[in-house]
Amino acid sequence: MLQILLENKDGSIWDISEIVTSVNWRTVRVGKAGTLTFTVIRDGLYQAKEFKIEPGSVVSVKYKSSPMFYGYVFELRYDIDDAVQITAYDQIRYLDASDSRVFKGVTAGHIIKQIAADFGLKSGMIADTKYKLPKTLHESKKLLDMIYDVLEQTTMAGYGVYVFYDDFGALTLKHIKDMTVLKAFGDESLMTDFSYGISIDKDTFNQVVLVQDKKELKKSEAYVAQDSSNISKWGLLKYYKKVDEGLNPAQINQILDATIKAKNRPTRTLRIDAIGDLNVRSGCYIHIEIQAVGLRQLMLVDECTHKFDGSDHTMTLELKVI
Repeated sequence: MLQILLENKDGSIWDISEIVTSVNWRTVRVGKAGTLTFTVIRDGLYQAKEFKIEPGSVVSVKYKSSPMFYGYVFELRYDIDDAVQITAYDQIRYLDASDSRVFKGVTAGHIIKQIAADFGLKSGMIADTKYKLPKTLHESKKLLDMIYDVLEQTTMAGYGVYVFYDDFGALTLKHIKDMTVLKAFGDESLMTDFSYGISIDKDTFNQVVLVQDKKELKKSEAYVAQDSSNISKWGLLKYYKKVDEGLNPAQINQILDATIKAKNRPTRTLRIDAIGDLNVRSGCYIHIEIQAVGLRQLMLVDECTHKFDGSDHTMTLELKVI
């Protein structure tokens, strides 16, 4: 069911499906490359003199003929039991490189294409994010952080939420509405276990302060939004951020309104174990129905780990309301 091919830099291609066990594929919506971990048994094919696995080798995985993962070996660990544990990452791993860049009057989609071209990465379908960014300086910053920063600016400016990921070897950007999986998970439907939480401990704020430095005038200006009712209930939970000098007051107020709307509420998180479905990955919307906690709604997949053990395919999902 799983086909795993290994391609070395000398051009040799090996089908290692039969000597691989314990395959996990993990994707995270923000900030990390897709990760494939698996174990190779040092037997049979492994004993061929020509066969080798080394850092930089290409790993491609298909499940029931459907493309799943395309990436590169970054780590090998050997043990006394003649097994090799291998970690591979998709292209997004290369965006951990740091650089300094200035963006002005271009969209987040354009920036992704530009960075991909500059660093020799393959890009696929990149959505037109439409919002043209004000002049922004990113100095000595990870490329991936730059990308998520401009995507956040696009969202806060009212142009929607976008999902950035590697789709079988091609950097991809889609609007979140195009990431909905038309299948329900929950009571009597694919789910095998769950854990549900409500919290104001992480990413909940009832006061938002945006500060703009005006270097020419040698002063700063603060824009503030708050919910006095929730401050009375929870205490003061303050969110502070500096915004770019090139933004005008209308743009800053738009970001302010969007930020307080998004963060002035408890975070609701859900973890479920379920029968595996390769259509589900981080960044997807899926419909959840769990009567015990009153859930009947779309939730966003923040993290997704697919696990393959023999013929068994399961997955663990970390979800949130957005």
